[in-house]
Amino acid sequence: MTATGNLTANRIIAEGRQLIMRRGYSGFSYADVSEAINIRKASIHHHFPAKTDLVVAVLNEWRDAFDADVASLEASGADAIAQLRAYIGHWERCIADDTAPFCVAGMLGAELPSLPEEVAQAVKAFFDNLTAWLERVLESGVKNNLIELGSSVQTDAATLVSLVYGAMLAARVHGNVALFKDVTERAVERLVKPRKRARSA
Repeated sequence: MTATGNLTANRIIAEGRQLIMRRGYSGFSYADVSEAINIRKASIHHHFPAKTDLVVAVLNEWRDAFDADVASLEASGADAIAQLRAYIGHWERCIADDTAPFCVAGMLGAELPSLPEEVAQAVKAFFDNLTAWLERVLESGVKNNLIELGSSVQTDAATLVSLVYGAMLAARVHGNVALFKDVTERAVERLVKPRKRARSA
């Protein structure tokens, strides 16, 4: 693909991401993408023959961006608690400035029963990847005596995912980013070992 072709595909993916965040899978069409970025529908079909191709490309890029952010966090030497707070802080900023009011995978996850199989599999892969990262972070926190689990690593990681996405939904419904911050910060605080919590207070 040429540089121009790559640029066009990237623009289509970027607009597809925004439309999914705000409308979900069923709420947008190639006509919406065409109008938003002033490109012919035929050009969109050239890069992404079917809507499923575009949505899977959006999810794959979303997952790649997540992996890059995680790798950067780990390379920085941040401890487990700092990594969890960085993850939550990222979402707090995205919700506050409306650049990413809701996670693409989360929005699609709400439609999972009606999604094409390829899209459903990509959504599941994203959440598997997210949960696996959270499990690694929690295990690291336990190993370094920073975190005290309330249950198994798997259960606490799944609980965190549920809390973050539930808080994201609540913030959207109420138009209140402070609600997201309050719920998620409390979730992290419950994991911090008491003596660590006292020192950071």
